[in-house]
Amino acid sequence: MYSVLADAVLVVHLLCILWIVFGAVFTRRRPLLRWVHIASVVWGVLIELLPWTCPLTWAENWLKAKAGLAPYQGGFLLNYLDALVYPNIPLVYLPVWVSPSSLFNLGIYAFRLRRRALVGW
Repeated sequence: MYSVLADAVLVVHLLCILWIVFGAVFTRRRPLLRWVHIASVVWGVLIELLPWTCPLTWAENWLKAKAGLAPYQGGFLLNYLDALVYPNIPLVYLPVWVSPSSLFNLGIYAFRLRRRALVGW
């Protein structure tokens, strides 16, 4: 059961990352969702740039340990996505992905804000 729960946390973790990276696309005309997304982006940036561990990483490691599986070392991105997206890249460069993601989201919000200013509220 713990192994299944660890896999579920893994899926939730991946969905959270996708939300942080692409969430601005889904927030149009949804002010509450927009603020949730902005808070999520701030959280994601802080988790990547500061020496914090995401609570989902802790939960997954705890569940894996309870299931008798070896928990991974380091963060979620390093363990699961590093091999796919950043092969053979030193850990110090891993947070570099935060900049393009943040700029993508800020670009969407800036475009919407500019459009509102031109069209009027």
